[in-house]
Amino acid sequence: MSDAGSEEFDEEQGSLGEYEGDRNEAGERHGQGRAVLPKGDTYQGAYETGKRCGQGTYKFKKGARYIGEWYMNLKHGEGVFYYPDGSKYEGSWVDDQRQGHGVYTYPNGDTYDGEWLHHQRHGQGTYTHHETGSQYMGTWVMGKMASTGQLIHLNHRYQGNFFNNNDREAEEDETLITTFLKWKPKAVTGLSV
Repeated sequence: MSDAGSEEFDEEQGSLGEYEGDRNEAGERHGQGRAVLPKGDTYQGAYETGKRCGQGTYKFKKGARYIGEWYMNLKHGEGVFYYPDGSKYEGSWVDDQRQGHGVYTYPNGDTYDGEWLHHQRHGQGTYTHHETGSQYMGTWVMGKMASTGQLIHLNHRYQGNFFNNNDREAEEDETLITTFLKWKPKAVTGLSV
């Protein structure tokens, strides 16, 4: 499911759906209002010259929900997106994409707290595996571990350079350590309790 929401013109019905709320002198949606869109999605919040702009809540017919800031019908600013699979993103949005700082909680309880660019983990961030408590803290490039970072498991810390490692699932992380190394650790140290 996409997390993009749009008030598309429905040619079959010849409308933008049902709307109750404020309008400007030109008859455009302007101010506070509530819309039921042709495909069953709803939006309640601020409009400016016919576009979602300001604070509002968009509920998708299939269960997703976005609560936050809008600009020109796009998620833009701070907001929280609840996905139908139980995952959640809370943070910064730019032009309908996760961008800037944000926290993503995955359906299995794993979290990523860090920087985003074009909907992907990019920059400094920490990925925490819920089940094991293991963490990768370091640099991400377009969704993958890269450059300098550290991987912390129970009572061991691995520091070194990571190269293009995809860390999306805990099982991949375990395979990376037990089967072969794609990085050369600078140091392996025990953690004090």
